[in-house]
Amino acid sequence: MAIPSISELIVLKSLWRQHPLSAREIHEQIEGELGWSYSSTRKTLERMLDKGSVRQATLHGVQVYEAALEKVGTLAAFAHDFGKRVMEMDAPLPVNMFTGSKLVDGAELAQLEQLLHDWPEGNEEAK
Repeated sequence: MAIPSISELIVLKSLWRQHPLSAREIHEQIEGELGWSYSSTRKTLERMLDKGSVRQATLHGVQVYEAALEKVGTLAAFAHDFGKRVMEMDAPLPVNMFTGSKLVDGAELAQLEQLLHDWPEGNEEAK
């Protein structure tokens, strides 16, 4: 799995919290953080559809989106990438660095710890 860009991650976080959402609803949730136009949100969603990061459906005549990427696996990929490329660490990041996160609950935190611990060496884009 390719790691989403930071702006794509912000869209995914919105969809992990609540789904399905229309492009307008997504834009309203992320515009304060990204400070961009509605057309930029639409373009990002189109790119994410092409990559398979989100799924699109029609609900009551409105195009809606949901995340196609699983939350914990995606976060593990980001954490692994950060540890390897940014911090130059060979060992997994300590899971306590994620304690207090509003994005993951206790069960997801345990799953994240396991994914980081078991990350396959030599396959930097796995999971």
